[in-house]
Amino acid sequence: MTQPTLILVHGAFATSFSFAPLQAELAFHGVRSAAVDLPGHGFAATFPLGYQAPQDLARFTSEPGSIRGVTVDDNVRALTEAAARAKEHGPVVIVAHSRGGATLTALANAHPELIDHMVYVSAWAPVDLPAAEYNAEPEMKTVDNAALARALAGDPGQLGLLRCNFRQADPEVLDGLKALFCADVSDDEFRIFLNSLQPDENLDAGGPEHRAQAGTWGTIPRTFVRLGEDRSVPTAMQDRLIREGDALTPDNPYRVRTLMSSHVGWLIRPAEAAMQMAQIAADVAAESDR
Repeated sequence: MTQPTLILVHGAFATSFSFAPLQAELAFHGVRSAAVDLPGHGFAATFPLGYQAPQDLARFTSEPGSIRGVTVDDNVRALTEAAARAKEHGPVVIVAHSRGGATLTALANAHPELIDHMVYVSAWAPVDLPAAEYNAEPEMKTVDNAALARALAGDPGQLGLLRCNFRQADPEVLDGLKALFCADVSDDEFRIFLNSLQPDENLDAGGPEHRAQAGTWGTIPRTFVRLGEDRSVPTAMQDRLIREGDALTPDNPYRVRTLMSSHVGWLIRPAEAAMQMAQIAADVAAESDR
């Protein structure tokens, strides 16, 4: 049986490092995986000296960042290279989380031949609207972004990027971020997660041209993994994205799975997620051998 490679694509402010616990579990299931850093992430990120402790907020909010000017198209070029390398060794399954879904969608539009299966884990799969515009839709009205807004540092217009102070000690902000992203884990697990994030994210979440296209994206088998306790991308929005994708290509609908997890809890406690990913990998392997 030809074993697929799972390429793991992170969300906003995250890096390939966030997939380490999941990759360990996948390895124990015999599943091959590769976590990638999109441009300006991981060791290519900027951690301003003013971000260290004790913090110098004046420096932190003014220092330039390497992710300035990075676009979705830049992300697609990097992911194209990773997918092409993996494709040399068998089927490719791309697993995208959160904002990483916008890059996966754009890649599937451009190079469907490189992807054997797409997996969106509470991820943006824009069909009717550009990804960022979904934030203003009724399904997002329950999202409390007040803590995230208070964590923003500096002027995005001047910096040319989004910058967040995840190392602050304001208890109200920390409580709000925990409630938004991972209310289902311990306080220590939450703080470890928070310290795994990078402070900078690019401004470009994709335009109308990056919405899913029936003739390319719509030809690839796909799975949507719903996160049933997600307060960042509510289940109502996840279900809307599924409906829009199914309406675009009714002959190739999503295969839907559900994890009872917060937005990042499945990465912190990945045992169940790894089991589901292993099942998806086994299905793809069986399909490729037919």
